[in-house]
Amino acid sequence: MYDDSVVTRSEKETPATAVERALGILEAVAQRSGGMSNADISRRLEIPKSSASYILRALEKNGYVRRGEDGRYHLGLKVLNLSRHALAGIDVREIALPVMRDLMHRSQLTVHLAILDGDEAVYIEKVDSPGFIKMDTWVGKRMEIHTTGVGKALIAYEPEEKVHRIAQERGLRKVTPKSITAVQRFMKELEHVREVGYGIDDEENSLGVRCLGAPIFGEGDRVEAAIGVSATVNQVPREAVPRYSEMVKEAARKISAQLGWRPHLHR
Repeated sequence: MYDDSVVTRSEKETPATAVERALGILEAVAQRSGGMSNADISRRLEIPKSSASYILRALEKNGYVRRGEDGRYHLGLKVLNLSRHALAGIDVREIALPVMRDLMHRSQLTVHLAILDGDEAVYIEKVDSPGFIKMDTWVGKRMEIHTTGVGKALIAYEPEEKVHRIAQERGLRKVTPKSITAVQRFMKELEHVREVGYGIDDEENSLGVRCLGAPIFGEGDRVEAAIGVSATVNQVPREAVPRYSEMVKEAARKISAQLGWRPHLHR
């Protein structure tokens, strides 16, 4: 048993220690289907009850644990939601990769798969084109939602209030002279994405580069990811955009179907 009164100043939690203890608590609670009390956690992790109580309050406040009527703690819905997104990211990548390779062979362009993470788009898979021209992109690269084709495809179906919040908090940064920086114009752009079924980055993220991205839907018509092609403006001139956009949308539909989506609401 721990007596909090004998904990010295040197033993007090550093930020790193607090994080490690919080993770330890989550792992311990996850292993007990019946939940754990503050005392159980204190004994299991060999930490003072006061420290366990402080961390548990923070985890409960943020939805990572919930406290039952018997005072025992269980995993909260926030953890389940995070795990769902993590598993979805793995599933969509495995499902999408053969379709991405086929799209690359048909288009001869670099193909990306991206997900929405907070207020940014993140590449989670990439298939390079066979030519000499290579895109300066990589798996894990984070990008603006308002300057990229996949970013527009990912955010277009989110509630308007979420888009406005991101625009206000993050801002619509001018990455190139062609970037959209006005909120109302961006909202119009997203409306167009919903109408035509794909988003376009027309040299808005990098001069000389044009990208097209289409949303990938899962069950419940939720956008799970976006697939896109990236190329130079010479590789995809304006007159070729309709042809390549159809390729991208077809690929998105194939992946969506494997994720359980039924095309009864969206094109």
